[in-house]
Amino acid sequence: MAAFLESIAPNAWSIQDRILESTWETIYMTLIAAVIAGTIGIIFGVTLVVTNKQGILERPKFYNVSDQFVNTGRSIPFIILMALLAPFTRIIVGTTIGTTAAIVPIVIGIIPFYSRQVENALLEVDPGIVEAAESMGSSPLEIIFGVYLKEGFPSLVRVSAVSIINLIGLTTMAGVVGGGGLGDLAIARGYNRYQIDVTIVSTLIIILIVFFTQWIGRILIRKTAH
Repeated sequence: MAAFLESIAPNAWSIQDRILESTWETIYMTLIAAVIAGTIGIIFGVTLVVTNKQGILERPKFYNVSDQFVNTGRSIPFIILMALLAPFTRIIVGTTIGTTAAIVPIVIGIIPFYSRQVENALLEVDPGIVEAAESMGSSPLEIIFGVYLKEGFPSLVRVSAVSIINLIGLTTMAGVVGGGGLGDLAIARGYNRYQIDVTIVSTLIIILIVFFTQWIGRILIRKTAH
């Protein structure tokens, strides 16, 4: 088997350690960015739900500003966003190159997308349950945690899985500007050096990571659906 793999992908075979390192870098960027962006995205998404028209903390002006912020953030191409955030990234981590530096624009790039997904997921919660909680004297925080997040949890899991897949795509794009990971390996080693087998192997690993994420997401959805 080893001889066969070496024969069909000689360049990739010769840099196995680098491929493993790049795979870990992609997983590292994905996990850290998912935790940070997930936390902020849920907070912002909940804020959009409760401050919109007929929300439990209705604030039309605040909602309109927040809504435009999300729309604007989603419209900026990620490559341009990385360039715009370069000074901010340097302030935060001291450099604009490498996997840790790439996490900053990845987090900021995915937050608007995930916030909107969270908003849409929570809006699926039956308004009647929210009204019943209000009539029983529940506080806004009790409604947020006891109704929106509890009842909307299966939908949140679904949109989180979709967002993580998008996040993995951003980690590969970060490789174009030296962000590390499999995207960087596919471009710097595979494309620039005409080593097509390295590009193919990098792509296959990314696809496997995406499939694994989808599989975990489906399991969680089945376990939390009610």
